[in-house]
Amino acid sequence: MLLAIDIGNTNIVVALFKNDTIDSVWRMASDVRRTADEYTSILASLLRERDIGEDSINRAVLSSVVPDLTGPCIRMAQNLCGIRPLLVSPDLYHKLPVRLPDGASHEIGTDLVCNAVAAWTLTRSANVVVDFGTALSFTITDQTGAIRGVDIAPGLGTAVHSLSSGTAQLPTVPLKAPPSSIGTNTIQSIQAGIVLGYKGLVEYLIGQIKKDLHALTGVEENDVRVVATGGLNSVLGPITNVFTCVDKDLTLKGLKLIADVC
Repeated sequence: MLLAIDIGNTNIVVALFKNDTIDSVWRMASDVRRTADEYTSILASLLRERDIGEDSINRAVLSSVVPDLTGPCIRMAQNLCGIRPLLVSPDLYHKLPVRLPDGASHEIGTDLVCNAVAAWTLTRSANVVVDFGTALSFTITDQTGAIRGVDIAPGLGTAVHSLSSGTAQLPTVPLKAPPSSIGTNTIQSIQAGIVLGYKGLVEYLIGQIKKDLHALTGVEENDVRVVATGGLNSVLGPITNVFTCVDKDLTLKGLKLIADVC
C-alpha cells in the first residue's frame, strides 16, 4: 500500500492507496508544536482502528507547504513503516506529465503541482483547478500540459475568521448560502457577503482566466475544464454551475500519480 501525506496550513491529510484506489483517509491538525513521535502515535492509533498493519505499507510520498512540519512527518513515516517518503519537490518536476513555468518551480506550492498533475491526467485538456483550502487558489494549465500560472485569494474560512477576529461585534458564522443576497440579520449579512461574494469572485475570475488563456494559447474557452477540490468546495458547489467536476481527493490522487512516475 502507498502512504500519501499532504501537509497543508490547516490540516495534514493522510491517505492509504490500495493499488489505484483510496482505502482510507485521515485528517490531523497542522501543529508545528507537535513532534514526530506525537504524529507517529496519532497515525499508529488511526491505523489500528482500521485494523491496518504497518507492514502493509511499502511506499510513501509527501507534499508539504509547511516547512516546519516536513521533517516531523518524514520521521513519522519512517517510524511507522521504515520508509523515507518520496518528497515532492522541483527536483522531480522534469519527470511529471505537466510542465512548470521557467524560473517558477520554487514559487508554486507542491500541493498545486499535485492538483495540476491529477487534473491533467483526468481531463487531458486545458484546465483550471480551484482549490478551496486555507487559501483559495486557481492553477491554470494549458492544452499542452504547461502550467501557465496561479491566482491566489484568501480562503472562505480565512475570510470569515479574519472578519470575526478583527471586529468587536461580528461572529463566526456557518459557511452556507443565505436565502437572499439582502441580509436581514447579522448571520445572513455575513453569509451574503462571504458566500455569495466568493461565488461572484470565482465565477468572474474563471471567466477572465478562460479569456486570457484563449488570448495566450488559442484554446477555445468552452474547452477549458474547471475542476474544484479542497475541503470547502461544497460551500459553492451547490450554487454555481461553473465547475466541470468536483473531486475532493484531487491532491491525494496527484500525489499517487507522482509517486508512480518518480
